[in-house]
Amino acid sequence: MERELWPRLYHLVMEVGKTLRITDVTFQPHIIVLVFLWAALHDRPVCWACEERNWATTLQPWTLPSPSTLSRRLRRLDTAMLMRALVLRIRQEGDPQLLAVIDAKPLPVGGASEDPEARCSRGAGMLAKGYKLYAILGERPTPETYRVYPMNISESKVAEELIPQLTGCGYLLGDGEYDANPVFDAAGAAGYQLLAPRKDPGAGLGHRCQSQYRLRCIELMGSAFDRGVYSQRRRIERTYGNMTSFGGGLSPLPAWARHQNRVWLWVSAKLLINGERIMIKKGLAA
Repeated sequence: MERELWPRLYHLVMEVGKTLRITDVTFQPHIIVLVFLWAALHDRPVCWACEERNWATTLQPWTLPSPSTLSRRLRRLDTAMLMRALVLRIRQEGDPQLLAVIDAKPLPVGGASEDPEARCSRGAGMLAKGYKLYAILGERPTPETYRVYPMNISESKVAEELIPQLTGCGYLLGDGEYDANPVFDAAGAAGYQLLAPRKDPGAGLGHRCQSQYRLRCIELMGSAFDRGVYSQRRRIERTYGNMTSFGGGLSPLPAWARHQNRVWLWVSAKLLINGERIMIKKGLAA
C-alpha cells in the first residue's frame, strides 16, 4: 500500500504547495510537510525522516532539513495552513451527502506522560488521559470538519463550533452527548436536522423554552423512518475502525506526538493518508 500511497501524496503536496510560498526560509512549507508525511506514513518520529538512508524512493526532496529545523518549522502557522489545505483538497473529491455523523474518538496517551496539555476524561468506556478527535463525517474521503482538543472538552461545546462549517443540508446523527438545545439550534441554522437520543427518555421537558429542532427530533425519533435513518449512525464506528486498520493508519498516539499542536498535525497527516487510501480503493483520480 505504501508504494501506491506515497506517489499520490507526493504529487498532491507538490501541487498544493505551489499556492503557498514564503521568503527568508531555506525549506518551503511543502518540503516540511513532505518529510512529516513520510514519517507519519511509516509511524516513525520526524528525526527518522530527516536521515537520507531512510528514504527508499526517488520521490523525495533534494535536501532534507535537520531534526531541529523540522521541529521548529512544524510549529509555524504556514505548515498548519498547508496541512489544512491538503485535507480540504482531498475532501473536495466527493460531494456532500444528506447524512452526516458527528462523534469523537479518544486519543489517549500513557498515564505517566508529562504532556501539560493532555487532560483526563472519559474515553472508550473508561477514564483516560490525552486528546480527542472531534469530527463530522460524511461519505467523503476526509471529515467534513474536525478539531483536536484535550479529552476533557465537552463534545456538545465542540459541536457548536464544528456544525456551522457544514455545507449542504440533511440529517446530522449523533449520540446522547449532543442532546442540547444550542447544538440543535446550530444544526438547524446550518440546514441540518440533528437526530440524537434523549439523555433521559423518561424525563419531562421542564419549563424552559426548548429548541424547535429538539422538539422536532423527539417527534421524529418516534417514527419508524427516522429510527431507520438513525441506525446509520453505527457507520461512524466502522469509519473510525477503518482509519486504524492498515499500516500508517490512525493508531494510538505514539510517544513523540505530544502537545495539542503536534497531535493535530499527526492526526491531520493520518486523515490525509487515509483519505488517499479511500480514493485508491474507490478508483478515484488523484
